[in-house]
Amino acid sequence: MKPAPFLYRRPDSVEEALALLAEHGYDAKLLAGGQSLIPTMNFRLAEPAVLIDLNGVDELVGIEPRVGGVWIGAMTRQATAERSEAVKRSVPLLAETFPWIAHPAIRNRGTVGGNLAHADPASELPAVALVLEARFLIRGQGGERWVTAADFFPGLFATALEPEEILLGVEFPSTSSGAGCAFEEVSRRHGDYALVGAASHVTIDASGCCTSASVGLLSVGDGPVLSAGAAEALLGEEATPDRIDAAASAAVRDVDPPSDIHASTAYRRQLVKVLTSRTLIRAFDRARV
Repeated sequence: MKPAPFLYRRPDSVEEALALLAEHGYDAKLLAGGQSLIPTMNFRLAEPAVLIDLNGVDELVGIEPRVGGVWIGAMTRQATAERSEAVKRSVPLLAETFPWIAHPAIRNRGTVGGNLAHADPASELPAVALVLEARFLIRGQGGERWVTAADFFPGLFATALEPEEILLGVEFPSTSSGAGCAFEEVSRRHGDYALVGAASHVTIDASGCCTSASVGLLSVGDGPVLSAGAAEALLGEEATPDRIDAAASAAVRDVDPPSDIHASTAYRRQLVKVLTSRTLIRAFDRARV
């Protein structure tokens, strides 16, 4: 199929893009990498009257090490972030996650900001952003505001972005010493949407007890899910096999995954337990190094 007719605009600054959004409002869509938007337009599931192409806005591109973290511009390609030494050094969980996203051809075109703003519940980056407590910088004509990952994903394919706002980029905190992380997912084929995915990030003290834990799950609800039960089962405890099993069981109780033609609810619950356990084992092993 072909998309419905639309006007095409290619601004070269954020201010120009914001002016176009203000002019066209709900009739406009922002084009980043286009890996999700263009297929939905071709199937006419989305029919924007105006397409605002952000690929000419250079100020939205770049990776910048900062005190306590790494800044990634919204229009930075996923493949660029995947190969970034700054990302590998400071945010290893993010670096470990990128190869799980679709295929290299998709990551060569897809953007970090576009992926997060699309807010697909089966997407990897929203869950990782939630686990790492990333911060999103948003700009509208009224100014800029920071939004935490916990507030950025309110529901299914929904974000905190208002219709006339643009995501400028995301700041991911650096991983501290005594911390470990891991990511894993299961899909029918590598590159397909995940049936379930898990991202774990933990810290331990000198005695080996867990001082913080975060387990994020994807493809189990309307958006990324942070398992409060898993964290509670681990805090203040040594990461023994029994503790990790308890945390994985708690993660299962925190989700109500859907059932579809690809996997039943029961199968997804089992995947939650297995993947939570696997990622926590690896995360604690890495924290001890």
